[in-house]
Amino acid sequence: MANTFTEEAIVGEIVTKFPKASDIFKSYRIDFCCGGNRPLIDAINEKNLSADEVLDKLNTLYDETVALNETRVDWENISDRELIDHIIHKHHSYLNEELPSLTPYVTRLLRVHGAAQPHLAQIHRLFNELKVELEQHLIQEETEDFPLILEIEQNRTDENIAKLKKVVENLESDHNHAGDLLKEIREVTNNFTPPENACGTYRLVYQRLEDLESNMFEHIHLESNILFPRALAQQLK
Repeated sequence: MANTFTEEAIVGEIVTKFPKASDIFKSYRIDFCCGGNRPLIDAINEKNLSADEVLDKLNTLYDETVALNETRVDWENISDRELIDHIIHKHHSYLNEELPSLTPYVTRLLRVHGAAQPHLAQIHRLFNELKVELEQHLIQEETEDFPLILEIEQNRTDENIAKLKKVVENLESDHNHAGDLLKEIREVTNNFTPPENACGTYRLVYQRLEDLESNMFEHIHLESNILFPRALAQQLK
């Protein structure tokens, strides 16, 4: 059996070629969105993991998936319009619904248990900082940034290209900050592990925060590792 993926493969490119790799990376806490532009071996060494174990799981899952002829989206060849529509309809819609819905539960958790468990105040602060940043980020992407990417396909001017480079730089900065907040939330929640005798609200908040992280990592990956690099590469031709 030939290994499709090696130690030198770029993390983000692995997920682009094989989206289900994200499940393995998440299980090992390997960052494939903000930290996706580096060789797999660097991420493995950072987490003190076994390279043989990670690569074996990755290549075995890939071979099994191919053998089952699983249908997947060809992210590398999908059009910019289709990719942007997917990001808006799956990831932006999720955040627009989940962020305001989860907010009262995070607040209730702090109000009820915060006096005895001070770390809940930190979770409350981090979540609300993330919420405000993401809400503004989504609006800007949908009203300014995504339309610019699509406009350049039809109207390639030096002015638009310069504008796109600045836009991508700012968006990547936003992604990095959001990724840092998510990593801090994971650390404060002990990998989203509630206390043994945690109430239903406690468990609900931790589970939904973990789901939020998972959705965000996929979201950032599609933009940072596929949409933005491709848009920039097209303009440099």
